[in-house]
Amino acid sequence: MKSYLVVLLGSCILLGVACKSTNTNDATSNSADAIAAPTALYFDIIKIHPHDTTSYTEGLEWNNNDLIESTGNYGKSRLRILDTIMKDKVAPVKLDVAYFGEGTTLFNGKIYQLTWKEHKVFVYDAKTLKKEKELYWPYEGWGMTHNDSSILINTGGSNIYFVDPTTFAVQKTLGVYNNYGYVSNINELEWVDGKIYANVYMTDDILQIDPSTGRVTGIADMSSLLAKAGVKRDPREKDTGNVLNGIAYHKQKGHFFITGKDWPVLVEMKLK
Repeated sequence: MKSYLVVLLGSCILLGVACKSTNTNDATSNSADAIAAPTALYFDIIKIHPHDTTSYTEGLEWNNNDLIESTGNYGKSRLRILDTIMKDKVAPVKLDVAYFGEGTTLFNGKIYQLTWKEHKVFVYDAKTLKKEKELYWPYEGWGMTHNDSSILINTGGSNIYFVDPTTFAVQKTLGVYNNYGYVSNINELEWVDGKIYANVYMTDDILQIDPSTGRVTGIADMSSLLAKAGVKRDPREKDTGNVLNGIAYHKQKGHFFITGKDWPVLVEMKLK
């Protein structure tokens, strides 16, 4: 009986060790497979600039010291080039009432401007804003930016499309995701030092995205931005659509410029 108990006890011990070992391996494997949560990004305000409260900002990008801004709303959509004191350098382009202006970017001396549902991309001379041609985009147009070889576009979902600047043929589709899954409502875009930065529509979040994988590597909470910029009345009290939207990076300064739709301020900041 004793020997039987010893054998039985030994078997139980071995079984327990085996079970513990298996559970530990499973936990280690699950941990290794988990997607890391985005790192929190923080901002330091450098300067507050005025912003036209009739500019429903959809796209924003610096070209040296010229700020390119595309604005939306039917009958109010424009394309502008502003100087460093936020004054028009040339006469703004006013889009026909049939078009809702969206994202914009500069590529090889040409400014590209998306439209929302009209499947048009307008191409302008970057100095004069003279329209040179129109291109076709088969989906909705939301945000736009570029890298060295492609124009990047999103359509309000979780995908960012890399397209040929000449034909607008899709070269690559990038799905944006975080540790919870795919992130929808990706809006205005900016390419900075090999990373994509993006507004998330109807939120105060700016995402930092790895363009090789689509993973959100960082997130900046801008919910305190207006208060810190000294804005006493949130523009969203007037219209819930007046949300954070507009990211422009000034390469020479190394600063980000952030605004929103019909906001009274354009905030120059460091993002870290």
